[in-house]
Amino acid sequence: MSRRFAVVLHGATGFVGRQTVAWFARHAGSLPWAIAGRSRARLAAVAAPFGLDDARILVADGADDAALDALAAAAHVVLATAGPFALHGSGLVAACVRQRTHYVDITGETPWVRDLIDRHHADAARDGTRIVPCCGFDSVPSDLGAWLAAHALHTRHGERCVEAKAAFSVRGGFNGGTLASALNMWESGQSRRLADPFLLDPAPPAHADPAAHADPAGARHDPDFDAWLGPFFMGPINTRVVRRSAALAQGDADTPYAPGFRYQEYLRIGRGAAAAVAAAGTAVAMAAGQEAMRFAPLRAALRAAAPAPGAGPSEARMDGGSFRCDLVARGERGSVVRARIAGRGDPGNRATTVFVCAAALTLAEDAARLPGGRRRGGVLTPASALGAPYARRLADAGMTIEPLPA
Repeated sequence: MSRRFAVVLHGATGFVGRQTVAWFARHAGSLPWAIAGRSRARLAAVAAPFGLDDARILVADGADDAALDALAAAAHVVLATAGPFALHGSGLVAACVRQRTHYVDITGETPWVRDLIDRHHADAARDGTRIVPCCGFDSVPSDLGAWLAAHALHTRHGERCVEAKAAFSVRGGFNGGTLASALNMWESGQSRRLADPFLLDPAPPAHADPAAHADPAGARHDPDFDAWLGPFFMGPINTRVVRRSAALAQGDADTPYAPGFRYQEYLRIGRGAAAAVAAAGTAVAMAAGQEAMRFAPLRAALRAAAPAPGAGPSEARMDGGSFRCDLVARGERGSVVRARIAGRGDPGNRATTVFVCAAALTLAEDAARLPGGRRRGGVLTPASALGAPYARRLADAGMTIEPLPA
């Protein structure tokens, strides 16, 4: 590693960015790392409690290509947390591709990710540069969890995965940056693209019936989970990422995904009559919320009431949060494997911090063990870029990762 820093944390003064700085200060050991953003004064204030000297503060505005090139050239991996990424992230990704610098972020803005694929996938693939968006709670539990289940089917039973589904249980809050990103997708018109179930696929699969992959809209009782399920508000984001992982793997000789692989996910409500009513209510509320977001006055009211970018839940509330993603996968001959990714702490903040920091360290320290070898590149997914080394690193960081690959 010949560059000045193994990892540079860009957006370090934001709400999640400050948490990534604290995490690296505790876990990076002797690995050389630095922080970056637009304001030297604000970066210095973030750096001071951790003893970071001025040489580990890099100033780069998102509109300054020369500064972004210098930042990317100084790092082996850039970790980005400054959203909305469609407004502030494109220049940094382009600089990472030019400088052949690996990149991870926490975006859930899949229309923007589609644009990255169109602009940069070919160049990054040619150069072996891994551009890995969606390394937060959007969409690691879904993507890595589906891969864990499919991988276990393949290694234990010799079967490729035909279908997988996930049920989420979550307790936590939102930060201002997450809400700003969601509002920007609606206000820019990009949200219309979310309706495409194959938005992130290399090309729409010729064999697929779009109706079979449509986002769930109602309540259902699922015997595999022995629970009532409702639509999960992150499903239209996460499912596209999982489908891209499966599509990218179709060229691999040992792919664990069968052609026509199907994936869906849900919010777990519970058991019994009350849960059935609550699941139906969840479906109605989600449909009403999506419809309400079409109206500019309601979006303006939500923006006024929401936390400002850079703000978020209290420390106590984040510590009290949790998430669990349970998955069921079926193979070509009917074998079934269950998987789970779970953790303590607010999923959109505490867990997202662990997910993205562990992703950056996996790229920085585990290059020889990454899926596809050192030459794999492109605009990838957490599973296709990071695979088993990432799963083991998350387990070491305290996450529940089952089944853990050998």
